Amino acid sequence: MGWKLTTFFVVVAVAIAVLFSGVLETPPEPLEFQDNYWGRGAKPSSKPPKDHDKIHEISVNVPNASLVDLKNRLKNSHWFEALENVEFQYGFRLNYMQDLVTYWTDKYDWKKQEAYLNTFPHYKTNIEGIDVHFIRVKPKLKPGQTAKPLMIVHGWPGSVFEFYKMIPMLVDPTSHGGSEDEVFEVIAPSIPGYGFSEVPHKKGFDQIAAGQMFLKLMERLGFEKFYLQGGDWGAFITRIMALVKPSAITGLHSNMPIVDAADPGLIIRTMVGSVFPSLVGVKPEEYDRVYPYGSMVMTLLQETGYMHIQATKPDTVGFALNDSPVGLAAYILEKFSTWTNPANRDLSDGGLEKYYTKDELLTSVMIYWLTGTITSSMRFYKEAFAGKAMETNSMQVTVPTGIAAFPHELGHNPEAWCRLFHTNLIHFTLMPDGGHFAAFEKPALLAEDIRTFVKKVESLKSKDE
Repeated sequence: MGWKLTTFFVVVAVAIAVLFSGVLETPPEPLEFQDNYWGRGAKPSSKPPKDHDKIHEISVNVPNASLVDLKNRLKNSHWFEALENVEFQYGFRLNYMQDLVTYWTDKYDWKKQEAYLNTFPHYKTNIEGIDVHFIRVKPKLKPGQTAKPLMIVHGWPGSVFEFYKMIPMLVDPTSHGGSEDEVFEVIAPSIPGYGFSEVPHKKGFDQIAAGQMFLKLMERLGFEKFYLQGGDWGAFITRIMALVKPSAITGLHSNMPIVDAADPGLIIRTMVGSVFPSLVGVKPEEYDRVYPYGSMVMTLLQETGYMHIQATKPDTVGFALNDSPVGLAAYILEKFSTWTNPANRDLSDGGLEKYYTKDELLTSVMIYWLTGTITSSMRFYKEAFAGKAMETNSMQVTVPTGIAAFPHELGHNPEAWCRLFHTNLIHFTLMPDGGHFAAFEKPALLAEDIRTFVKKVESLKSKDE
């Protein structure tokens, strides 16, 4: 018996077992708006004041005392002895961190970065008991011109800062290779517990809660329908928003498509695809992004130790990271290295300065350090697995969907598999280059793919009208 036939029978046997193991599973309940309150203490029983939904414009302004404290901590860093002939294979490299800390202490100018952050308007508004921070960038419109509202949502260990290079490409497309009818008004919120948004004061704040909160934010801003875009947790959140209130979502674009990895059908496709890829919709140009599957699984095991910590005891490691700026920088920037391209593990600087400047890297760290939100940001993992957020992965998104699949993302889901969970997938691009932090690393590529997707949606809308 040939090896392919033998493999086929084995796969069929496993498939039958997998299918029957999932027959009695209860489908997840439909998502509905919840009566949430994340503020301190008990939820107020009286009616909220008239101005409870007021939107306040703010600016980023860090006290000098915080900067003095930071410099003192950097100067008093405790170093360990490094291994010989090791780059980033064991984590962040000691020599490069020492160089980075020297730059951080002597040359990095937070006030200059603060001024850059304030080039976009910042706002806060209270939703469900906590203050939600967001950036809202309006384009300069010509008479008769309209802008398409677009919410973009970051992930971990990111922030709204990672969108700063891409936002001008969306609000001023004609200066960045686009046309006048491709202009957007961009809203970029900080996930509560991240950066400039308030920390939720009660357990249970997960991706479903964040999605509900951001839907309320868009309603408060006066948008009845709008586009969504996200990667990492932002992809989870925006997908959930499309599930909760599809009538409000014109289109959903993702650079990290979400599928249900535990779905029996998907498990079967994964096994069959290694031998007969065309039978399960794996295109020739996608095969090397998925297989050998064992190699991809091993990479995920090597790169997800952080997830096990954050999904179980985030506060424990939070004490160390919230107390040491060097520790925080190592923890965050090691992700920017490997998740941008796994080959960076073999480079002395982790490949970081191939894609980002020292100022960009340190500002990403500073947002977590100065707001003290690394611990609360990590709790998002604990809540994701403790509640029902992961159950939403099996639900089908029905709104028009577009996907940009970057080659160095942590994993690849072929177009055919994405269609199982996105029934109105109208756009799928195998991107030529880039990794997990697409907006930060490849803003022009991502902006162009968003514009292309929106063109398709608008064209379909006009045909239906």
